[in-house]
Amino acid sequence: MRTNRLVLASSSPRRRELLGAAGFRFVIEPSFIEELVAIGEDPWLATVRLAVEKAEAVAERADARDVVLAADTAVVIDDRIVLGKPASRAEAVEMLLSLSGRNHTVLTAWAILRGRGSGAHTTRAASGVGVLQGGLSRSVVRMREIARREAEAYADTGEPMDKAGAYAAQGEGRRFIGAIVGPLDNVIGLPMTPVGPALARAGIVPRT
Repeated sequence: MRTNRLVLASSSPRRRELLGAAGFRFVIEPSFIEELVAIGEDPWLATVRLAVEKAEAVAERADARDVVLAADTAVVIDDRIVLGKPASRAEAVEMLLSLSGRNHTVLTAWAILRGRGSGAHTTRAASGVGVLQGGLSRSVVRMREIARREAEAYADTGEPMDKAGAYAAQGEGRRFIGAIVGPLDNVIGLPMTPVGPALARAGIVPRT
């Protein structure tokens, strides 16, 4: 019988790098869902919802023996403002300035599903796709004061354009970070401490 295949429901290079560094082999199948957060929607619930929706979208077309992993990361200020990926250079600059000299929370929700048709005894999502496991991790990031010219110069590099909150903690954006309380890989986009064992329980283990 074919060994379970891990499908990463994301085109994020950061998540790909984190999984690969942990020894996992996988294929990439982006969900391509529209990542919308409703006005007034709780950021914690929205992050979980989007992770599950991404996993469901890919699991719908996955083989029954596939294990699908999806995640969603959000930057939250004062438990209210959710910063996703900037749509323009100007928006990236304003996001960075909104984080300047403040603490913010980074939430990453993750979901592990089997493809449709699985006979596993699991709970079921609304679409009927088997939901195996999921979770939500939290880190607090302290940003130093950021001058507008610094934000503009960073935006010009293009690095912020596909990052929640418009900065990369593992890239040039790290120079804006004063401190992180919580897992760094959660800020990057995938908390491997809970995800690795969850994948093992789903039959996916790192290659030695």
